[in-house]
Amino acid sequence: MDSDSYPPTKALTTRYKCYACYKQYKKKEHLVEHMKISYHSAHQPRCAVCQKHCKSFESLREHLTGPLAKTNCLGIFSDRGCDLCLEVFDSPSSLNKHREMCCLSAPASLATEIPTCTESQIYVSGSIDESYACKGGEAVAIDCEMVGGGSDGSLDLCARVCLLDEDENIIFHSYVQPQIPVTNYRYEVTGLTEKHLRDAMPLKEVQNKILEILYNGESIGKLRLSGGNARLLVGHSLDHDLDCLRMFYPDHLLRDTAKYRPLMKTNLVSHSLKYLVQTYLGYNIQTGVHDPYEDCVSVMRLYKRMRAQNHHVEGSGIQSICGGFDFWKPKELEKMTPEKLYEISRSNYRCWCLDLKGQQPGLI
Repeated sequence: MDSDSYPPTKALTTRYKCYACYKQYKKKEHLVEHMKISYHSAHQPRCAVCQKHCKSFESLREHLTGPLAKTNCLGIFSDRGCDLCLEVFDSPSSLNKHREMCCLSAPASLATEIPTCTESQIYVSGSIDESYACKGGEAVAIDCEMVGGGSDGSLDLCARVCLLDEDENIIFHSYVQPQIPVTNYRYEVTGLTEKHLRDAMPLKEVQNKILEILYNGESIGKLRLSGGNARLLVGHSLDHDLDCLRMFYPDHLLRDTAKYRPLMKTNLVSHSLKYLVQTYLGYNIQTGVHDPYEDCVSVMRLYKRMRAQNHHVEGSGIQSICGGFDFWKPKELEKMTPEKLYEISRSNYRCWCLDLKGQQPGLI
């Protein structure tokens, strides 16, 4: 038989595999383009079994327990994995011990923390200057309750605000006098009535008290540049709270659980605080009237859990401080190994673990 009649031999195709998420490409330039838009770094959520990087904890959860989960990862995680923090442990007994600490109980109500909170009042924990100035740039959590203004009651007006420190101690709590008439107290959600706001603190005074706590004796100039001793402000949908308080606080000092990429949906849509607390802390909130203290405690716990992650970056932290792919020519990038491409890749968000490592907020 003539050799030309044999079926042609299929040529072997070289595949280029991403070092972080394991996607494969036929051409090296396609891998390079993938790395430019994926923003892989040591700060991304990753599978504790196969070390695959994921864009968010939601996509990591899908990788571990979803309908298309990898068989090996699913098996190991089902046996020794924590469904809250998504870590994997050496044995089921180690997992059980961990779960006792990882699954938290719901915080007490504000009525327990401030016995007279059903009355219009102001609560300040001691002297703000004496009690908190020595603590440096610790984080402060905030939550506001809104009532409705305008002809249809749809305009959000801040009527109650609560701030607490990292130890879940209340720093400041006050009812707030809205600047325009209230047309809907939203009682089913807020639990507020006209009586609560009758002798409430004027908004301007509330602003001054909050800024006194947050500025922590820092000058406005230094606050805008680096923060200095100013406190990080933690919350959920902070832009909404600040808008209703008619306040500004620098973006680099905000820690918003609604906008933190690892806590968002895969399509970068925010989860509700109720969902995040149930999924990552293991308890329910907002089952009836919203309690600002409960929400403050929960958002602070979420922040501290994210901040406590140990993301080891080799050497001098090239992924945190280098300019990424912009410093390299296309031909140079195509000559690099997948591992080298990963080393020069950088995150597109500032990981909260850096708050514990003393890195300047401006660095990613």
